[in-house]
Amino acid sequence: MTTAPTPVPTTPAATEPGGGAGASTATDTTTPTPRRRSRLRIGGGSWLATAPLFAFFAIGFGLPAVAIVIGAFTTSTDAEGGGGQFTLDNITASVQGAYWTAMVSSLKLSALTALLSTVIGLPIAQAVVTSRFTWLRQAVLTASGVLANFGGLPLAFAFVATLGNAGEVTELLHLTDHGWSLYTFTGLTIVYLYFLIPLMVLTITPALDGLRVQWREAAHNNRATTFQYWRHVALPILLPSLLGGFVLLFGSAFAAYATAAAMVGATVPLVSRSIADALSGNVLVGQGNLALALSLNMIVVAVLVMAVYLPLQRRSARWLS
Repeated sequence: MTTAPTPVPTTPAATEPGGGAGASTATDTTTPTPRRRSRLRIGGGSWLATAPLFAFFAIGFGLPAVAIVIGAFTTSTDAEGGGGQFTLDNITASVQGAYWTAMVSSLKLSALTALLSTVIGLPIAQAVVTSRFTWLRQAVLTASGVLANFGGLPLAFAFVATLGNAGEVTELLHLTDHGWSLYTFTGLTIVYLYFLIPLMVLTITPALDGLRVQWREAAHNNRATTFQYWRHVALPILLPSLLGGFVLLFGSAFAAYATAAAMVGATVPLVSRSIADALSGNVLVGQGNLALALSLNMIVVAVLVMAVYLPLQRRSARWLS
């Protein structure tokens, strides 16, 4: 008496975790092609979705940048010899005399206000993040969003009415008797801090949220003090984010115009004010393209700062992600 051989199932073997060579061969030859095609479709769709962004960037930033570069190296249309002629006089004049003084003053003001805002904004943001009261976090972040966008003429008027020569606080505390003047470099610094500190709070709060509780607990388990935790763990991780916030604040202060123009005028030399004077012809006739040269100098400063920031941002993202 003979027994019929038991048929060997073939299709289930392909689904078993430890399938044989036949199962792996079937998987390798049939499944990867659809997956690769779907990935290619997704990648192509992503590039297509970003096309409007690149178009907006090219029109809104690319064309003006090209126009600035061309104008910085050519003569103005109202110049004596005619416009459109190649020249280096604009670039040379933009780094000499009063224009160079305005550039240095703008760099000092921007660096000082950005540094002070970073130092002051970090503990404020840390207090908000570690607070047990949700309403306090929401209130501070909402107020920071409002104050960070409060600038220009309204901000200048508010400080003139409060801390000006005839301001309410100035007369109440007799600040003029102690040599106080709002229309100086120090006064302008205080005004800039009014909107830069809230901007720093908004910028650094997500990075503080990214600090893991396990890192603090591990430091305390190894008998590290709070100062040692911040010195050796938190601050090195937050350093790229802090530098990024510093760059953002530096750019905001460097490009600000309306507040300083309405409050101090020409008392404090600033490159943004020099550009406005060159465009309006308040200094010399035929120097319209000198304003483009000054703008090109501002672009160069921004590019150099961003070149330092971008590598540090990638380093911070590996820790906080």
